[in-house]
Amino acid sequence: MSNNSAIVIGAGIVGLATARALSLRGFDVKVFERSSKAVGASVRNFGMVWPIGQPDGELYERALRSRSIWKEIADRGAFWSDEAGSLHLAYNDEEWRVLQELYGSFKINRPVQLLSANEVVLKTDAVVMNGLKGALHSADELIVDPREAIGALPSYLNEKYDIEFYYDKCVSYISDQTVYVGNDEQYDADIIFICSGADFETLYPEFFKEYPLTKCKLQMMRLAAQPDDWRIGPALCGGLSLIHYNSFKLAPSLPELKAKYESEMSEYLDWGIHVMVSQNGRGELTIGDSHEYDFTHDPFDKTFINQMILDYLKRFAQFKDWNIIETWNGIYPKLTNGDTDLFFTPEAGVYVLNGLGGAGMTLSFGLAEEVVKGL
Repeated sequence: MSNNSAIVIGAGIVGLATARALSLRGFDVKVFERSSKAVGASVRNFGMVWPIGQPDGELYERALRSRSIWKEIADRGAFWSDEAGSLHLAYNDEEWRVLQELYGSFKINRPVQLLSANEVVLKTDAVVMNGLKGALHSADELIVDPREAIGALPSYLNEKYDIEFYYDKCVSYISDQTVYVGNDEQYDADIIFICSGADFETLYPEFFKEYPLTKCKLQMMRLAAQPDDWRIGPALCGGLSLIHYNSFKLAPSLPELKAKYESEMSEYLDWGIHVMVSQNGRGELTIGDSHEYDFTHDPFDKTFINQMILDYLKRFAQFKDWNIIETWNGIYPKLTNGDTDLFFTPEAGVYVLNGLGGAGMTLSFGLAEEVVKGL
C-alpha cells in the first residue's frame, strides 16, 4: 500500500521543517519553490537558534527540540554549526539589575551563568571592557550560517527522506487538493502545506487580510572574515535586546530599563533597533538589526539605520576588522496579537503554517513536528 502524499509550498525553513516532519509521519513529500533557491527571510538572518529568547514552557521546549534537530543534521556533515552560546552585556545599573533578575529565574531550568566583568573576558576578547558591569551567559544558543544551512538542507532531506524538490515552480492557485503551477502543470496530494512566508498572501489574500498580520522589514550587515581565524566566541547582545524578547519580560525591573531607553535612545526604539552579532564558520560577522512594520515597505535600505546599528555595536563590541562586505534587508510576516505562529485550514486538505515572526530558525523544526503529529 502506498504512502499518503503531501505537497509543501516554500523551501524556506518552515517549509523544510514541515517536509521533514511529514516524511517522518510516513508521507511521500514534494516541495515546490517559486525561485531557483530559497532567497527570502530564511537566508537573511543571523543564523541564531535562540532558545534564550523564548519564555519558559512550551516555546522554550520547542526551541530546544529545534536546536537538537539542527545539531543532529549539522553533526552529520550537512553544514557548519557552532554551539557558541550567547552573552547579554550590561553597561548601566538598570541593565545589570535586569540581568540579575533574569539569572534568578533562568537558573532553575536553563544553563546560564551570571558573570562579572572580569569573568566575561574569559569567554571572549570581543567585548568592550570600559564600563562593563557584567553579563548573562547562556549555553543554549547554536549558530549556523543561514545561507549555507538553508542551501544544504534540501540535498540532505532528499538523500535521507527521499523528499523531492521542484524549483522555479510558482504555484498559481490551489483547488480540491490540487496544486496548479502556471497554466499547464498540476499536482495532486492528500495534504498540502503552504509555508511561503509573506508570499501566502498571493494564494489566499482574503485570509491574509482576515488574520492579525503585518510585515516586518529588518536591515542587516555582514563584516569581513576576521583575520588570523580570530573568533568572538558567544553571540553578543547589547542591552537593547533585553526589551526585544518575550522571555525577558519576567524581569520586574524591565519597565524601568525600557523607560530609560525611551528617555535616552528614543530614536532606536522608533526604528525597532536592537543590536546583536554572530559569527559564521568563515569568520564573517553578521550584525543587525532594525524592525519596521507595515504592509508595504520601502525596498531601499536606510543608511542612517545601518549607522545607528554600528554606533551602538561599538559601545559593547570590538573587532579586528570592521570592513562591511554586504548589506541587505529581509521581510517576514508577523502576527500583531502576540501569537507566535499562524496555523489554519483555508480549505479541505490545505494547511497554512506561517507567522513565526522572526523566530523561524529557532522554532520551525519543533513546531512542524508538533503540527504534523496533531493532524
